[in-house]
Amino acid sequence: MMWCMAAKETAVAPAPETYAELRSVLQARMDAFAPGQQRVAKVLLTDPEGAAFRTIAENARVAGVHQSSLVRFATGLGLSGYPALVKLCREHLAEQAQLVRRFEAAEQHSASTLFAAAVEHDQQNLARTYARIDPAEWDRAVTMLAEAPRVHIIGLRKCTGVAQTMAYLLHMVRPGVRHVAPSLGGLVDELRDLDSNDVFVAISIRRYTADTVRALRFARQRGLRAIALTDDAASPLAAAADVTFFVDTNGITIFRSLSAFLSLVQTLSTAVALQRGKHTRAELQQDEALLQAFDIYTA
Repeated sequence: MMWCMAAKETAVAPAPETYAELRSVLQARMDAFAPGQQRVAKVLLTDPEGAAFRTIAENARVAGVHQSSLVRFATGLGLSGYPALVKLCREHLAEQAQLVRRFEAAEQHSASTLFAAAVEHDQQNLARTYARIDPAEWDRAVTMLAEAPRVHIIGLRKCTGVAQTMAYLLHMVRPGVRHVAPSLGGLVDELRDLDSNDVFVAISIRRYTADTVRALRFARQRGLRAIALTDDAASPLAAAADVTFFVDTNGITIFRSLSAFLSLVQTLSTAVALQRGKHTRAELQQDEALLQAFDIYTA
């Protein structure tokens, strides 16, 4: 009963015509979906390749629903049926096929093969990350970071270093950048001074840290514009942000790679510096004077 009602409600909107539109619809409706629908949506968001080429029975098993539920899910989105849903995933894969080939992670490596595999993985991660960036969204994010009165950046646990690096680099080229690094129980204090004119940057990968998600949602409630750096379209950050960049983090064994993350934040900071022009030069000159005055470096 709940499934049918939810499907009936979502059929009002126009049917998605591309995977990008499908992704936006699923992100927007995720919280309103019934549990079974949420599982189907997460399969479509996190593994469009698998969804495209598995049989309907296999996709139903992966999502933990009946095959008929997949059909109702598709029609509930305004599509003609399940094949139309699969078609969107396959068209998306066709567009992405030229970016990089997928390959399986090796379980064991000698020193030489470990080095080679690490390089290859990071090259693939970088290629996929940058190839997915929409130029208009990129320009929008750069303008937000360059022109906002203040920029707040949060990334916890494994993403702490990425957030710290982004805050450090941005602060070199513009004032008013703050790394949100809450101590135990101190998140509320860190968020107290958010202003609606500011920009909030949230960084997290699966498993998503709850405080990062809560902080981003709170910032949006306060009226801040938001940028998310995350790993895939099922991320709770993606649905909450104005601009989202998806970063590949495939690793060769148990650890996920942050190389593409660090490259992206460095490139973003460089773009902000270029957009600010003479203002950035003034900031750098002031920094250099302070570094010399305090004898920061030995040579």
